[in-house]
Amino acid sequence: MKSSIEAGVRRTTVGEKNGFTLIELIITVTIIGILAALAVPLARNSIQREKEFALRQALRDIRTAIDKYKDASDRGFIQVKVGTEGYPESLEVLVEGVQMVGAVDKKLKFLRRIPLDPMTNSPKWGLRAYQDDPKMYQGGGQNVFDIYTKSDGIALDGTKYKDW
Repeated sequence: MKSSIEAGVRRTTVGEKNGFTLIELIITVTIIGILAALAVPLARNSIQREKEFALRQALRDIRTAIDKYKDASDRGFIQVKVGTEGYPESLEVLVEGVQMVGAVDKKLKFLRRIPLDPMTNSPKWGLRAYQDDPKMYQGGGQNVFDIYTKSDGIALDGTKYKDW
């Protein structure tokens, strides 16, 4: 017959116990706590980085639509209203569309919808007119030359979101 050690079974004596000691559990919990404390800032930065990426994308989409509107007005495809210098009167015009010159019931649309500002979670953007001072954050309202977020936050690179 094989002995219990040869069979792979370990027998314990009366004073010996299986399991973890209190010190081993404290060390394990401490290591897990340190790892969790290191992961929280990384997760927070990754969420902010995602919002910044979404903000850049939204700004790019709207600015591209404004540029396409200006190009269409410069080429004479749409009628230019006095005082707008060929820029849209509002962001809603980019979504609703503009009647094409010489075409019956044909509109040019530049955006499907106005993107949400990921920093404020609102469709309301700060607007600058062509006539406005570029350093000012209040538009004159004649047209939409540029947009900015209304958030007062600071990006991971240290710049203000309003300046993007």
